[in-house]
Parts: sequence; C-alpha cells; structure tokens
Amino acid sequence: MGSVIPLKKSANSAYLDLKNLVNNRLIEVEKLIEVKLDSKVSLIKKMSDYHLKSGGKRLRALLTLGSAKLAGYDQKGTRDVNLSACVELIHSATLLHDDVIDESDLRRGIKTSNALWGNQSSILVGDYLLSRCFEIMVDDGDLEVLKLLSSTSSKIAQGEVKQLEYKGEADLLEETYIDIINLKTAALFSAATKTGACLAGSNEKEKNALESYGKNIGLAFQIADDALDYYSKEIIFGKKIGKDFYEGKVTLPLIIIFQRADSEERNFLIETFKKTERTKKDFEKTLELIKKYKAVEDSLQRAEYFVNVSHDALGIFEDCNEKKILQNLTGFSLNRSF
Repeated sequence: MGSVIPLKKSANSAYLDLKNLVNNRLIEVEKLIEVKLDSKVSLIKKMSDYHLKSGGKRLRALLTLGSAKLAGYDQKGTRDVNLSACVELIHSATLLHDDVIDESDLRRGIKTSNALWGNQSSILVGDYLLSRCFEIMVDDGDLEVLKLLSSTSSKIAQGEVKQLEYKGEADLLEETYIDIINLKTAALFSAATKTGACLAGSNEKEKNALESYGKNIGLAFQIADDALDYYSKEIIFGKKIGKDFYEGKVTLPLIIIFQRADSEERNFLIETFKKTERTKKDFEKTLELIKKYKAVEDSLQRAEYFVNVSHDALGIFEDCNEKKILQNLTGFSLNRSF
C-alpha cells in the first residue's frame, strides 16, 4: 500500500477560519435550505432531511459567502444567503444522483439515501432539489447568475456522462481525466466563487480571478479525493479504500502507473478493468504498483500545482483578512482530515 500522506492541522484551521468568518450567514443558508425543502410529500421531506443532515462541509456555500465578502458585498439583504443555498442544493442533488450511478451504499460512513429508499426515489428527490434551486435563481432575478449556475448544472451532467463513457479504460489519457473532473467537480467550485463576485458587482478581472480560484481548488480537491481511494482511512474520511477501483473508475493514480508500467503490468491493468467485477487480489496487486511507481505521492504533487494556481489567482485583491483566509484554504484540499 502507498505511503500515508500526513495531514496538517493548518489546513483544517483554514476551513474553520472561513466558517467563522461567515458563520452568521451560513446559519441563514441552513435555515433557507430547510424551508425550501419542506414538502407536503412526506417521503421528499424525510429523504431531503436525511441527506442534508448526514454530514458534509458546506464548502461550496462557504466559498460563495467568502468570495462575496472578499469582493466587497455589503451583506445587505439576503442575496448571498439565497445563492449560497442554491449552490449547495445543486451539490446535494448531484450527490444523490452520483450514489445511484455508483451503486453506493455508504457516504461519509453513513448509509446513502438510495440504500435506504431505493434508486428511483433518490433520483426524483435529487431532481426536486434542483427544481427548488432554480426557483431561488429565478426569484433572485440576476440573469448573469442564472446563466452561470444553469450552465454549471449542464457541465456537471456532462462530466458524469463522460466519466461513464470512459469507465474501465485503463489507458485513459491524463488530459481526458482533467477534462472530466473539471466538468463534474471544478465547475461548481468556480461557479460558487464567481457568484460571490457577481453579488458584489465586481469587474471582469475580479470575476475571472475568483472563477480561477474556485476552479483550481476544485481540481485539486478532486485529485486529492481520488488519491484517497488508495490510502485513506475510513474512520477519518468515511470512504472505503478501493471504492473507485471496484467501480471501474480510472483516476489519476491509475493513469500514472499505466504511464510508467512495463508491458506485463499494463496488460494486467487493461484486463482487470475489462472485468465486470474486480477482486481483492486485483486490488492488492494494483496497490503494489501504486507503491512501486509512487502514484499517490505524484498525484498529490499534481494537485499541489492547482493549489498554487488557486492561491495566486487572488493576488489582484488588496491584502485583507478575507483574502488571507481564502488563500490559506487552498491547502485544505490536500491536507484535510474531514
């Protein structure tokens, strides 16, 4: 098994600093989400409550609130609360759909909604969350934000479909992988941070800077998450080691070992991912290759590049507490312990 990457307390501290910075607004976001997900259909209410209260960092909502504050949004009114809730609802809907696609029965160590209520209900409740999100956007009335968040929903769907299209292809190109995670993960991060700039009425340079900040955090976050599949401890992250592997998802650690492997090792990977099901023995042999070629360490090194790009994107803003907190947060994707 590959080396366990040490976790840094400072990264978790940066997350908590951001949460403390906007905590009063985040409380309002939680209240609004609860109101918006109220339904006379008891199963919708039950599933929505379960899903939204089963954990999660609210990172995308925090990024929307923090970016708006950095860009100078005066927090008069509730637009920041409304649109942060909207971003979080998009994320929650995609998680419900993802768990169905992946046939997952656990998320963060807790049973998934589809494991408890079935796939059909999970898909429909995910759709319900999206519909409520679009109601919020329409009520907000900002066409720029409406276009941004609606196109983001489209990108996420395209990313998920593209990932399915390449499922089981051990010779997946790194460029294709980056394109997939840019669509399915980074797009919502960048939309969250750019929404903050839109709320503040920022100029195009500031909007682009915050969009770049979010996009590159998202890329780093997904690469690090994919690397977790080969070294994480479920007790910390609530994620079973090898989950992506057994589902046939080819992520960056596998791409790296395929690039460096000899012909025999490449044939093993190709044949392994052609199978309908992969065995524990297959996984153990793959872990040996992961360790041999230092694929986890090098994946995190790739992610560190995006962390640095994200950090530097905020350089155009004046030095302030909000800027410092958001820049410190960039390392959270690599060194988080929750």
